[in-house]
Order: sequence, then C-alpha cells, then structure tokens
Amino acid sequence: MNKIISFSLIVFLLLNPSYIKTGTHITFPYISSHPSEMGSDRGKLLDLPKYDPQRPKTPWQVDLRSYDLTELKLKDRYEDLIHADFDSNTKWPLELPENYNPDKIMELGKNPGLGIRQLHKDGITGKGIGIAIIDSVLLVDHAEYKDNLKYYDEMHCLDNKVEMHGPAVASIAVGKSIGVAPSADLYYIAADAMDCINGEYIVDFKYLAQSIDRILYINKQLPSDKKIRVISISMGWSNQEKGYDEIVAAVNRAKEEGIFVISSSVDETYGFNFNGLGRQPYSDPELASSYEAGTFWADYFFKKKDHTQDIKNLYVPMDSRAIASPTGANDYTFSKDGGWSWSIPYIAGLYALSCEVKPNITPEEFWNKALSTGDAIKINHEGKEYKLENVINPNRLIDELKKEKK
Repeated sequence: MNKIISFSLIVFLLLNPSYIKTGTHITFPYISSHPSEMGSDRGKLLDLPKYDPQRPKTPWQVDLRSYDLTELKLKDRYEDLIHADFDSNTKWPLELPENYNPDKIMELGKNPGLGIRQLHKDGITGKGIGIAIIDSVLLVDHAEYKDNLKYYDEMHCLDNKVEMHGPAVASIAVGKSIGVAPSADLYYIAADAMDCINGEYIVDFKYLAQSIDRILYINKQLPSDKKIRVISISMGWSNQEKGYDEIVAAVNRAKEEGIFVISSSVDETYGFNFNGLGRQPYSDPELASSYEAGTFWADYFFKKKDHTQDIKNLYVPMDSRAIASPTGANDYTFSKDGGWSWSIPYIAGLYALSCEVKPNITPEEFWNKALSTGDAIKINHEGKEYKLENVINPNRLIDELKKEKK
C-alpha cells in the first residue's frame, strides 16, 4: 500500500483532525447506513400539465414521476408527453398517443451513447479505477451501483433522506447498465454545502472541502492498483461564497495527490470548459448526429452572434437520460431535461475508462485528447445551420490513448 502523503495534506490533517475519523482503519466495503427509499406514490394526477415552449429553461414542466395517470385521456397530448419526466412508478392509461411509447423512451435513455457500450464490449469498463462522488444522500442498495459501492458515509447532511440527485449521478458514472464506467469502484460521501441557521440556509463550501479531504484519507488506505483517480462534484463555487478558500485549497490538495476533481467550477480549477448536449427522446443515442444544444442553454446558443468561443468547449451527453431512481432498488427515472449535474459524472466515468487504458494519464492530457478526437456536428434550427465542434467521441479517444500507453 502506498503510504506516501503530501506534506500539505499532513499539515492539514494535523490541524484539522475532525476532517477524518481519527484512529480508524477502514475495512472496505464500508457502508455507514442504508437510507430508506423515497416514497413512490404521489397519488392520482387530475390533469396533465401543459408544456410551455416559451419556458424551455424551466425544468419539470411535465412531471409525471410516481403519479397515477390511469384516469386521464392522453391520446391527443403527444406534444406535452414528449417533454415529460416519468419513472418506473408512473401508472399510464391504457390509451396513449400512437407515437408515444414510454418503455422505448426509457430504454433509449439507459444507453450512455456515443459508442460507450462498444467500449464495454471491448473490455474497457473502468475496472480497478476508483471514482469518488460528493453529493446528496444515496440509496445505497440500488441495483445499478450497489456492487460498485466500496464506501458510503454522510459527513454533513441537513436531512438524511434519500434524494433524487445522488442515485442519478452515481448511476451515470458507474451504473452497471446505464453508466459510463460500470466496473469502476465507487466511493461516495453525502454532504450538503450549506448550513441552516435560524431557519435560513447559508451556503458554506467548507463541508465539501472536508469531504474531499476524507476522500484523500480513504485513498491512502487503498492498494496502488485500486486508487481513486477522479472526484465528481455536480456543483460549483464562487469567491463570493463562504468556504470558497477552503474548497479551492482542498481541490489543490487532491490535484497534488493525482486526483482529477471535475465540478461545475472546472474552468477555474483546471481551465477546462464543457457543456451538455440535448437529445430528442426517440433519437438514437449512439449517433453524434442525434445530439444538439442542451435544453437549458439552447436558446442562448441560437441567439449568439459570435460562436468562436464555443470551439474551446468539450460537449458530452446531458438530456434525455434514464437514471437510477430514489424510489426503489430497481426503479428508474427518465430525465428529459438534464443539467451539468448529469454531464459531470459522465466525464468522471470517461476519465476512469481513460485511466484504465493509460494509467499515467493526467487531467490535462485527457482533456486535450478528448477535444482533439471529438466530432463536429451540424444543427439545423429555424432554417439556419449551426456547428458544434468537440462532441465527445469515446471510442476515438480510447483508441488514441491505447496508442500512447506506456
């Protein structure tokens, strides 16, 4: 076992012993608790919500998760249903529009797309690579990732109930049927980046910093061929927020230890830029041509006059994804409109695959190679053609890394 530890981390842990469980040697797998499933019955829906195309940035406009729709007449509601979020517990009426099939949409959404499954068939699955995630309370027994989960603990949770977000990001990263790196080891810390003081929620990123340092502590106890190589945090921070200095310092400590921290602030911490891709629910997730600007930023993209800066972005799948649901160990949710939260664990999973192929890869090498091996796609919108470069091509990326393996 590698016992080398950076001087800065030694000093930090000596000054902040509460950041780790002092005196403990971790036996893996370590699962501190098994949080209960979220409720799966929201009752009968009396009327189907109507999708408003003038508010594309508003999520959950047609939220059908865990609702009973059996008494609704929906044969003429395709334009609303095609924008719906639903899950394994949604109860559908006998009659739906002829061209609307929720089972097919869910199955397409389970495919991570763009050739990832071919990499899995070729034996590139992230085996032996550790992925750490810091997010909300996790349903630890979900079938998608329970066998990957080597560590679960809750460091600072204002509510210890399972939420939607945690199972989603874990399944996108390492899910056995929907994840990018289905054989990677998962180390998960549930932590909230805020305090509740006198009923008021106040952001404080020191808790995420503490979680990063816990991960570094865990990593010291792992054998050299099972190290954590990437931390996925579906959140960002600014220098106007409490705990900013702490989280930046913690990211720097992780970088010193050879761990890539991918977050919404990756542009600041590494100088990398990315964005998430949209996809219509019935389009083939394997084809680059099926993708478009993601829902939450498409309007901005199409209105821009200057797209020269876009060539610096790496584009990865985001919308129309099936994710592990918090309602049960075998339940799934179809998420029509995602956000960066779904793109970040995708990138973490892809980095794990890259580490498997080229163990000495660095985040900078990975990012530059991902850009240089990407595809360019054309998007037609209202009679005008737009171009997106650097759409991730996982197979080409991995092939290039294989050639460079030392």
